[in-house]
Amino acid sequence: MANQSSSSYPILCASFNQDTSCFAIGTKDGFKIFDSNTGRLCYERAIGAFVIVEMLFSSSLLAIVGAGEEPSLSPRRLCLFNTTTGTALRELNFLTSILAVRMNKKRLVVILQDKTYVYDINSLGILDTIDTIPNFKGLCAFSPSLEGCFLALPASISKGSVLLYNVMDLHLHCEIDAHRAPLAAMALSSNGTYIATASEQGTIIRVHLVSEATKSYSFRRGTYPSTIFSLSFGPSTQLPDILVGTSSSGSVHAFSLGFSIYQSRSKRSGSFLGSIIPGSVTDALDPAHHDVLHNAAPAGVKSYAVIRKVDKVADTSTSEIVACRATISIITYNGYFQEYNLSINNQNEFSWSLEREFKLLTVISDDAISS
Repeated sequence: MANQSSSSYPILCASFNQDTSCFAIGTKDGFKIFDSNTGRLCYERAIGAFVIVEMLFSSSLLAIVGAGEEPSLSPRRLCLFNTTTGTALRELNFLTSILAVRMNKKRLVVILQDKTYVYDINSLGILDTIDTIPNFKGLCAFSPSLEGCFLALPASISKGSVLLYNVMDLHLHCEIDAHRAPLAAMALSSNGTYIATASEQGTIIRVHLVSEATKSYSFRRGTYPSTIFSLSFGPSTQLPDILVGTSSSGSVHAFSLGFSIYQSRSKRSGSFLGSIIPGSVTDALDPAHHDVLHNAAPAGVKSYAVIRKVDKVADTSTSEIVACRATISIITYNGYFQEYNLSINNQNEFSWSLEREFKLLTVISDDAISS
């Protein structure tokens, strides 16, 4: 998620690691790391305000950037921090503020307002410098898979064009004209196959196939404009089953992708293979494939949602897939963590249930309890 710090919220930044098993938040006092499955506070450091805290899977490596409230925490300095030793491994300094950082096991990407730097994460040797249009919010999307590792950046300040860059091979892959208005949010599927985008209007969500730069699906989020804070695909090696987005209305929007396509194929096909082989990727899904969870956050409060897990439920007698269940985790910048179970049946009926909710700033670590 792009850095969206605001002094009016107790949380300055939030991010999940690459497999969503953990998440990190930055606050005015420091940063904290939580286990996504249990909500346990795994690590905390109270050394000042941070606007970027990014994890590398479940390793001890963090990429952190201060808010600039004191000289040692300059927003122009990237610190690679070891949580095991509690020390800085390396620091990288830049001429302007760092707006976003992304990592996988081979690459480190640092996004500034008008430049993006690509590093070898092991040697920290610089591999490429990308000149970009002014990107004041540090908007980007990144797929951590080594086989399909793409970086998406805005390509225009006047319209919703996306530049897609192959981070492993170090070359421009394509440019996609996704919207008429400038971009507000985007997300890549974990394997880099699909990209979802929303413009500043926030009324239409579009999904494109990265390899061919072609539009696959369009969804109408609503009639009235709204700011899209985040987009997230469900984990999948093929077409993700679900896409979720959060908006300034306080709602969470869920769009059924792969599961609905599977259902529509199975209804038209008498064979098992015919039901799972996808057809044209230009299918347009109707409003029945969209559902809204209202009041997940107060209106106007920034929020960030990810789909951590998706399970398909089969009929025991026919082995036909009859339902899809997703675990959706939401961080709201006013300090809450929520987790919902979303079920979609073969009639395309959506059902939400809140499984847990807690305040992020009041959780005490195991070490504090034992001491």
